Amino acid sequence: MERSLLKHFIKSRGLRQSSQRDRVVETFLSQKGHTSAEELLIQVRKKDKRVGLTTVYRTLKLLTESGLAVERKFNRQVSTFEPARIGQHHDHLICLGCGKIMEFENKNIETLQEEVARKHTFFITHHVLELYGTCLDCSKKGAKKPKKK
Repeated sequence: MERSLLKHFIKSRGLRQSSQRDRVVETFLSQKGHTSAEELLIQVRKKDKRVGLTTVYRTLKLLTESGLAVERKFNRQVSTFEPARIGQHHDHLICLGCGKIMEFENKNIETLQEEVARKHTFFITHHVLELYGTCLDCSKKGAKKPKKK
């Protein structure tokens, strides 16, 4: 389904379909979690050495504009991308020690946000929840816990 949506989107933009772009899309949609353009390029080049970083960036832009990918800039670092999950929402825990990103879902948090919005007569269209701290592995290695701001 994603591929047909993207093909229609590409055609509506007057762009052409290419085998290199197809390879990037196929590889991206098979990824788990968050990936940077550079990480995606490494995976794509295992299948097609001709694909360049510019093609990866342009394809990620198309995927994002079409709603099939979500761009995130955790802790103002390099942009990462993940496949969009239509109708599903999740939040993130980001380790400041190693950069690990953990996804989680919590209905209580979602309910509380809806209650707060209702109380203030506010209509939520979307939200982003990113919690920063230290993961268990980094804590065990003696990484200092970041001070609360």
